[in-house]
Amino acid sequence: MIIQKERKSFEQISTELLIVGVQKNCDHIKGWKEFVSFYGEHVEKWIRTGDIETGRKKLTKIPYLGANEHLQRILFVGLGDTKTLTRNELRDTFGLVGKKLREMKANRFTIWLESFTADPIQEKDIAFLFAEGSGMGFYQVPHYKTTSNEPEVYLDEVQFVTNADIDEIVESYKLGKIYADAVNEARTLVNLPPNILKATDLAEYAVNLANNYGFEVEILNKEQLEELGMGGILAVNRGSTNEPRVITLKYKGTEEWKDVIGLVGKGVTYDTGGYSIKSKTGMVGMKGDMGGAASVLGAMKIIGEMKPKKNVVAVIGATDNMISGDAFKPDDVITTYSGKTVEIKNADAEGRLVLADAVTYAKQQGADYLIDVATLTGGVITALGYDKTGALSNNEAFFDAFIETSVKTGEFVWGMPLTERDKKRIRDSQIADLNNSPGSDGHMIFAGGFVGEFVENTPWIHLDIAGTSDTTKPHELGPKGATGVMVRTLATFIKDFTFHI
Repeated sequence: MIIQKERKSFEQISTELLIVGVQKNCDHIKGWKEFVSFYGEHVEKWIRTGDIETGRKKLTKIPYLGANEHLQRILFVGLGDTKTLTRNELRDTFGLVGKKLREMKANRFTIWLESFTADPIQEKDIAFLFAEGSGMGFYQVPHYKTTSNEPEVYLDEVQFVTNADIDEIVESYKLGKIYADAVNEARTLVNLPPNILKATDLAEYAVNLANNYGFEVEILNKEQLEELGMGGILAVNRGSTNEPRVITLKYKGTEEWKDVIGLVGKGVTYDTGGYSIKSKTGMVGMKGDMGGAASVLGAMKIIGEMKPKKNVVAVIGATDNMISGDAFKPDDVITTYSGKTVEIKNADAEGRLVLADAVTYAKQQGADYLIDVATLTGGVITALGYDKTGALSNNEAFFDAFIETSVKTGEFVWGMPLTERDKKRIRDSQIADLNNSPGSDGHMIFAGGFVGEFVENTPWIHLDIAGTSDTTKPHELGPKGATGVMVRTLATFIKDFTFHI
């Protein structure tokens, strides 16, 4: 994509589409009189009559009829009352603009940054939010239809009408685009069919990511996992004809390998439920059970681009959970990589077994802080719905810092309690150290709490994204399907986190 580095005046615009923010009274917008002079006084009449809608998230497309033959159309974007306008609402609004750009097949566009400013949101913020929001909104789910002759649409060129420092504007826009691209790549991983994305394919993607950004990479195959004794992931994999992988990426941003943040992702590429088999409708969509792995890989892409002065290790346990004569089953007892034994009560509670080994391995690789991300339970949906990520933590300061970041990125996270009584139930087995499914009540807490048994005293956050990783309806920032949730929050948290706990 070409990002023009020169300031543009209205008369200099050479583009398909000019994007302008509007509200009921635009007179206070710096440069508004120049715009009216450029476009024509009838624009103010159209705003008064409602022909140009000014309500928040309302879009009005109008042909440009002036003397500039290089400008075709103007897209007016309603902002409502800018006194209450937030960054998150503006990002969502720009998501709708991205959808409109795809619908219009507009490859080249110009944005008048100052028309969107609202204290304290300044022009560089607008550039970032526009790139981030419109990039996510522009996303389309990849498909395999043979009857479609619709050409792929790309955003080829962006220009800016601005009086701000153009270099600062361009850098902010580029960063927003990095965020959007990473989210969209994570979405695509989740949207891929399970016969196309297996554990080995996920590992190949990680290797390519490492090569692109200079990460240290390690891929453990089945034989190596057996030598190490990773009994959690191996148990889940026993019913499959596809080998598992444990993927490790390391980003070293400082001289010493210390204060290392560990990101751990559940990469179950398809989940039948094993011998605790899901229903025929419950199995549909289980290609997305590697959403946690996708979120971690998306965050690592942003980290590779930004190169913060932080140290990060990402560990992903990748396998599918299938059924065969050798598949693990309820009443089995397995030994995890940590040495702890687990009585299997539910073969569909497999993700926590994968995470148990991955968390242990992340600690061995030097992780001083841990965040695990997983589409772990239907229980989180029952508790919080489809729009909230559920969380557990063993460290209040660590969790508070993460929540502060999630508010900035607009990805809602809600903490759940993990009590000693919960832990006692997780440890309730006559024949093993732990059981993997203490009951359906408090299911989300038991699942995350099980992972916590392997975290021990390491500062830790567990994120259950079963409700938020996928959506059945289009939304401001994208189509139905995978959302790429937590990619932006994880990356921003790592960039901003100060080690004070």
